[in-house]
Amino acid sequence: MKKLKQLLILFTLLVTLFIPVSQIKAADNEGAATNSSQTTDDSLQKVKDKGTLVVGLSADYPPYEFTAKVDGKTKYVGIDIDLAKQFAKDMGVKLVIKNMNFDSLLVALETHKVDAVISGMNPTTERQKSVDFSNIYYTGGKYIVINKKDKTKYTTKDSFSGQTVGAQNGTLEYSLIQKQMDGAKVKGLAKLNNLILALQSGKVAGVLMEEATAKAYVQNNSNLYAFNSKVKVNTNETGTAIAFPKGSASLVAAANKTIADVKKADLIDQQYVPNAAQYMQTASKQNTMLNYWTYFAKGLEYTLLITVVAVFFGFILGVLLALMRLSNGKILHSLAVAYIEFIRGTPLMVQVMFVYFGVGAIIQSLPALVAGIIAVSLNSAAYVAEVIRSGIESIAIGQTEAARSLGLSQKQTYQYVVIPQAIKNIWPALGNEFITLIKESSIVSVIGVGDLMYQTQLVQSATYKGVMPLFITMLIYFVVTFTLSKVLNYFEGKMKHA
Repeated sequence: MKKLKQLLILFTLLVTLFIPVSQIKAADNEGAATNSSQTTDDSLQKVKDKGTLVVGLSADYPPYEFTAKVDGKTKYVGIDIDLAKQFAKDMGVKLVIKNMNFDSLLVALETHKVDAVISGMNPTTERQKSVDFSNIYYTGGKYIVINKKDKTKYTTKDSFSGQTVGAQNGTLEYSLIQKQMDGAKVKGLAKLNNLILALQSGKVAGVLMEEATAKAYVQNNSNLYAFNSKVKVNTNETGTAIAFPKGSASLVAAANKTIADVKKADLIDQQYVPNAAQYMQTASKQNTMLNYWTYFAKGLEYTLLITVVAVFFGFILGVLLALMRLSNGKILHSLAVAYIEFIRGTPLMVQVMFVYFGVGAIIQSLPALVAGIIAVSLNSAAYVAEVIRSGIESIAIGQTEAARSLGLSQKQTYQYVVIPQAIKNIWPALGNEFITLIKESSIVSVIGVGDLMYQTQLVQSATYKGVMPLFITMLIYFVVTFTLSKVLNYFEGKMKHA
């Protein structure tokens, strides 16, 4: 009966958590629909008023968008970046880039975390149901990248029957493999550089991608080969376009004007593509890991920042939750149980994305870094609470009774008798949670936080190397966690001696 009550309380909390958000969104949608019928679209004016154009992209797609090291700093370059700069210039606003996984871009667009997506995106029929697209600004075929040693084995798209072919999650290429490459299994990953790594390690036989991107990878990696897949693509879905939130007619019109001017001046072929090629050649000449040490240093800085702040707030909230769970008050106890079970029962990645895209849809100014810290802190608190609860319950009840009989209040008993002994008992488990937190913080890279894993992906895309950046990142994580474990062991020894 007690467990049934707890489940009912948990269900009630979940309903009250999610239903209001959905109702708010529904109300917003209804209001937007009403307003759109009554007033003129003001999406362009909103961008001009705030003075910035926030563009979402996945910077692992050369020559469309990728990163280059310029004067020791990370710079976003490529065809899409140049187009975005021109678009922002035409509107008289400043360009702001938000880099994230490709399959998160449309979510960011629909929740208004970005104003537009310029990321080599095909205007498929399915996507057009949820977002608006500009006119096509660049057209290329679909190529399959394979290992050069398999050049004679795979010559057409039909050669991959019984094999696994890779494609980026959420892309047109993913669905094309399913529909037109009979007998082939599709393997989807968030980043192209991870697909190339899978190709080189034999996990996939080929990777389907845009023509320009395929040629970019082959040009910078002598072990790869690319050929035209000759998959059939609908005329309306051929090429790449800029995506906008649904109902952004004025922004779409402004983008179409920029695209028309760019095409008239032939800027893509005459300027944007040569610029991208130059950056790619520069990257291939200085693609040693030593040249990218600043990337790893910056990533480590963010990782440590997230971990330290999350540990601080996670510990405070964890103590509070533990005391609530041990409380005799039914409401406090039930709330703590519901929170802990819900957080422990959902993946951290989902929590990070919910805070950034879900809560962030209501609090538009919520930065990705803050969202990541909040999510990691809330997740850590649930586990810390259970560790502390087990430590408190490990103290013999006789000690609590003795302290109370000596005149100590309940607060003093916990402060001077129970908590000090509990911390000594739980120190190893608590230390393990902190060490785990350093590694788990890498998940925030999915929303574009520049932590160590995020920077590793930038190095992979900039150097066209998959394994070495990962190896260096593993070493950095090991050094940090090993050092922290030694520090924790030192204090544990001090407590045992005491």
